[in-house]
Amino acid sequence: MPYMMGIDVGTTGTRAVIVRPDGHVVGAATGDHQPMRMSKPGWAEQDPGDWWQATLVAIRAALEQASLKGSDIAAVGFSGQMHGVVLLDKAFAVLRPSLIWCDQRSQAQCDWITGQVGAERLIQYVSNPALTGFSAPKILWVRDNEPKIYKRVAHFLLPKDFVRFRLTGEFATDVSDASGTLLFDVTHRRWSSEMLGALEIDSHILPRVYESPEVTGEITQEAAVLTGLNAGTPVVAGAGDQAASAVGNGIVLPGLTSATLGTSGVIFSYTASPTLDPRGRIHTFCHAVPGKWHVMGVTQGAGLSLRWFRDHFGAAESWYGRQTDVDPYELIIREAEKVPPGSEGLLWQPYLMGERTPHLDAQARGLWFGLTASHTRAHLIRSILEGVAFSLRDSLEIFKELAIPVEQIRVSGGGSRSFLWRQIQADVYGKEVVTLRTSEGSALGAALLAGVGAGVYASVEDSARDAIQVKERLAPKADQVAVYDRYYQVYRNLYPAVQELSHTLAKLGAGES
Repeated sequence: MPYMMGIDVGTTGTRAVIVRPDGHVVGAATGDHQPMRMSKPGWAEQDPGDWWQATLVAIRAALEQASLKGSDIAAVGFSGQMHGVVLLDKAFAVLRPSLIWCDQRSQAQCDWITGQVGAERLIQYVSNPALTGFSAPKILWVRDNEPKIYKRVAHFLLPKDFVRFRLTGEFATDVSDASGTLLFDVTHRRWSSEMLGALEIDSHILPRVYESPEVTGEITQEAAVLTGLNAGTPVVAGAGDQAASAVGNGIVLPGLTSATLGTSGVIFSYTASPTLDPRGRIHTFCHAVPGKWHVMGVTQGAGLSLRWFRDHFGAAESWYGRQTDVDPYELIIREAEKVPPGSEGLLWQPYLMGERTPHLDAQARGLWFGLTASHTRAHLIRSILEGVAFSLRDSLEIFKELAIPVEQIRVSGGGSRSFLWRQIQADVYGKEVVTLRTSEGSALGAALLAGVGAGVYASVEDSARDAIQVKERLAPKADQVAVYDRYYQVYRNLYPAVQELSHTLAKLGAGES
């Protein structure tokens, strides 16, 4: 029987899963990353070498758990956090820590790009506006602030593609991950010569671009020794984490939408052709399905909001979890169950790392609004769960404006493990929420793409039909939908009311006058 391996280079760890053709996961393991470095407000960096070491741990542990040898793996696929900038010199050495997806320091570069290219032509060239989350502004930040390092740049890679390079020796990426660089012509699925010329970025530093199921190289002899995989095992292009997660959730046909709650939160819908928001509030990227596209709205601080609460206000739950092997998040969320929908007038705005959809504002700031002496810690927790769902609903409202059909929402990521959070999402969205038999998301999608590349499946659509099964369906509760509709109207008007003050606070926090 052929087995496929999917490797997901995430923010907090790298995960490797081994999958049978029927979608059953036979082995899975994670290598942890060091926490992202946030030396200044809005800065976020990681060491690419740390991703590589975590990958070695994950691959070996997954093979051991599955009791398989490298020769049992038919192909390997990749998924990974998008937008991160890895810069290598001519000797293939990493020049500096990676500026990752949530790094917000490049607003000045975004403003310059918009002025240099023009807001309308940005949508025409690369289908998206200039945002701090994307790769190109980060590259320009290095050029502007670290010119000695920039002069040595010979190669630019995205996070998963750095690991691919270490495994195969090839400089390659896929169309979905390239779509998030602001250097890629999403409509025509190629690097944008217009953008490269306008930004004066040398095309020679860019990796070759492939469709997601295409083979980009093979495991080298050196990597085989380090991982336990067989030399010569084919490695497919894979996809950015959201496109891979969509494949793992079966979002490969019209009408299906996913809501992924990881560190960030993403609403993702399949489209048969490029669907552009003239205001750039959502992203239009290439799908991992060859010749197809997707739209995507992003909440920067989704699961991050609950993690922030756990880290700073959940010491007791974290301690108890370590003693009993109980998930501290489960303990924290359990406290919110006794609070009614709407948290009795308390709203959470989850903009801990700025915000993308719909505000496109790196200086957005989080807040609790409506706090009174009668509110308790339980109210704070429930309001976080609800605030994240409200933020994700912002994307669904834009999809509605663009006539993108949303019939069912498939949820995945760490946030989907909570029944309460799933029900809150169903009620806030007013849509059926579905979970699947396998909740591996991005890593599973990467493995299915590997299966297409290896000929196990005839197409990405066939992989979804053969390997993905629905586990649970949650219908929205009409009375709670009505409650949340009223609260959502307050929520969506909250940030415009405080935006100017948020910008002032951001400047004060950065030491500006």
